[in-house]
Amino acid sequence: MKRIIKKVAVVGSGIMGSGIACHFANIGAEVLLLDIVPRELNDKEKAKGLTLEDKAVRNRLVNDSLTAALKSKPSPIYHQKFANRITTGNLEDDIAKVADVDWIIEVVVERLDIKKQVFENLEKYRTPGTLITSNTSGIPIKFMSEGRSEDFQKHFCGTHFFNPARYLKLFEIIPGPQTSTEVLDFLNGYGEQFLGKTSVVAKDTPAFIGNRIGIFSIMSLFHMVKEMGLTIEEVDKLTGPVIGRPKSATFRTVDVVGLDTLVHVANGIAENCPDDERHELFKLPDFINTMMENKWLGSKTKQGFYKKHVSPEGKKDILSLDLDTLEYREKKRASFATLEMTKTIDKVIDRFKVLVSGKDKAGEFYRKNLAALFTYVSNRIPEITDDLYKIDDAMKAGFGWEHGPFQIWDAVGVEKGIEMMKAEGYEPAAWVNEMLASGSSSFYTVKEGATYFYEIPTKQQTKVPGQDAFIILDNIRESSQVFKNSGVVVEDLGDGILNVEFQSKMNTIGGDVLAGLNKAIDLAEKDFQGLVVGNQGANFSVGANIGMIFMMAVEQEYDELNMAIKYFQDTMMRMRYSSIPTVVAPHGMSLGGGCEISLHADKVVAAAETYMGLVEFGVGVIPGGGGSKEMALRAADLFKKNDVELNILQEHFLTIGMAKVSTSAYEAFDTNLLQKGKDIVVVNKDRQIATAKAHAKLMAEQGYTQPPRRKDIKVLGKQALGMFLVGTDSMEASRFISEHDHKIANKLGYVMAGGDLSEPTLVTEQYLLDLEREAFLSLCTERKTLERIEHMLKKGKPLRN
Repeated sequence: MKRIIKKVAVVGSGIMGSGIACHFANIGAEVLLLDIVPRELNDKEKAKGLTLEDKAVRNRLVNDSLTAALKSKPSPIYHQKFANRITTGNLEDDIAKVADVDWIIEVVVERLDIKKQVFENLEKYRTPGTLITSNTSGIPIKFMSEGRSEDFQKHFCGTHFFNPARYLKLFEIIPGPQTSTEVLDFLNGYGEQFLGKTSVVAKDTPAFIGNRIGIFSIMSLFHMVKEMGLTIEEVDKLTGPVIGRPKSATFRTVDVVGLDTLVHVANGIAENCPDDERHELFKLPDFINTMMENKWLGSKTKQGFYKKHVSPEGKKDILSLDLDTLEYREKKRASFATLEMTKTIDKVIDRFKVLVSGKDKAGEFYRKNLAALFTYVSNRIPEITDDLYKIDDAMKAGFGWEHGPFQIWDAVGVEKGIEMMKAEGYEPAAWVNEMLASGSSSFYTVKEGATYFYEIPTKQQTKVPGQDAFIILDNIRESSQVFKNSGVVVEDLGDGILNVEFQSKMNTIGGDVLAGLNKAIDLAEKDFQGLVVGNQGANFSVGANIGMIFMMAVEQEYDELNMAIKYFQDTMMRMRYSSIPTVVAPHGMSLGGGCEISLHADKVVAAAETYMGLVEFGVGVIPGGGGSKEMALRAADLFKKNDVELNILQEHFLTIGMAKVSTSAYEAFDTNLLQKGKDIVVVNKDRQIATAKAHAKLMAEQGYTQPPRRKDIKVLGKQALGMFLVGTDSMEASRFISEHDHKIANKLGYVMAGGDLSEPTLVTEQYLLDLEREAFLSLCTERKTLERIEHMLKKGKPLRN
């Protein structure tokens, strides 16, 4: 049976329900969001003379919840106009409308009796064959479907989104006793392809996979912190980015999520898993009980493990909770010799061997922590899942871990992991020793570009399912490499398409990256059909590394600086005017030079979570790699469709002048950084490189022809320049911008106006590039610009240009 999801009903409009509704709206579905009818009027409604029968009152709860969600940051929606896809209603007046939807998702309060009541009412109106699922985070699915019809039970299961639904990728699917295989297969594929999720089918056990392992990991730390005499700052230092976890690490994450939420799940596991061998760990330590009594729940109560403090003099500080005295104190700096040893190791996965060998308290912490984790996850198979890769997928997608427990264990070494366990008095599950005895020395292997995992029942390495739609660069880099320098690796993706992958720190763009791009174009033009520029790092590129530019400017090496900027511009022109199609695949931060690369591709295949912008104003310059030229060009192309030329040019000027950064790829269309009808967006970042390759291949097969260089760009000259100068003078006079910002804005205005030409004129791209480079170089000689760059260098901030 072919299923198409056009309409979705979400029942329950709280933080989770509204977030799920917004994410379905993100992908183009029509959404019906329902909640209960208020039982009494609020003060505003009384003042207006409304009654309980007025629609505004009856839909107040759902409308207030959705409005609050849409105003929240980070936003749950890719673009505010997508909210028009959501219709609100209530469970009395509008419940019959569920007959017209393709999927009903229940997201009401976590009480079995209320959920069962909701399902009973929904079944009266639900059309047979319609999917119906619960977003429960732990209530057994088998209890929720009791008493329902055969058709209901066949099409019912748990679909557990993690909060926030837009950003966290884990999508747990939990079958009930009668859930059909067709429904599970459909939801598994739909979650991955359409919702952009990592779909994981879990067993109907308490807390499922993600929360069972994630809460164990946090509770283990709660007990360990007292045992080892660690501070919360030390634990957050040890459990953050250094091991591939979010910056919020452990205690700050709990503050954000809410201590009460964590305690609720931990209590649920303690009550429902009496046979868990680490059952005692789910009992709350005394300091957690005290915090709960004091309502120190985190961000929602303005204090938890951390607390914002304003001194009488108005100075703002973050205080930390001392777990011994349970009083707030000034934050303490955390430092460990073992962590210093990892500073030169860029790949997180390569740090674990060093971390567990540390001789200080940090090394002891990692050995204890990972030994407990390895033991626990090995014992959860087959209780919560039959397949070890699902545990890793759940922790990466639901908790933001860069690597899952079994991947980390592999990095440490399976036998070394067992040695660490035994030192702490633990033993691995029997199947781990059986795996080693069978000849498999690791949980994962890579063969022919695909990842294989150790399948316990068959005792052999089996291909992880669902990879066929992905290209995993880590898996093919070594075998498919055709060129490498210090900045890039160029890989053969097959079917005549090359990929150039940045390898610099934070994927910044320097001379080595530009040389690699040029080499990739050379190779593609000679022996291949097309080129993709894409990587699978945390961010596509934070921009050009302008440390080199700073040094050239300080040393007054202006000829070398001019050549460096021209090299960047020429490389962008090669991207645009090569004889093969070029497709760029930005994701995450795609700023400054990273944005300019996208602007010069034949096509952009952007991940939905792409934060794109020309942010050069922040360091006191204008875009110098073709970005200023390109915004003038794109504005000119719109002149033909609109008579208000000055307004269009001003909008493109402000995109640079205000350093606008999109909060999603869809917002980048508003500023013309992405172009409608040419560029596309993919929701699942894992599919991005494969999709980019497919488009490059299609363009080549359709007979791609090298485009002619542009000589028809209309610039407005003095007419536009006058507008820009008047505007910037006014902004400085009103003290909205500094004297230096005024100078930068005037330089940008000069470029985008095409200089001080006496009348509108058609010019070439090279003409605009020369103006851009001249303006960029002149700004690099400014003392204020050099001071800004030097300040950023001293602060250790990434330089973005």
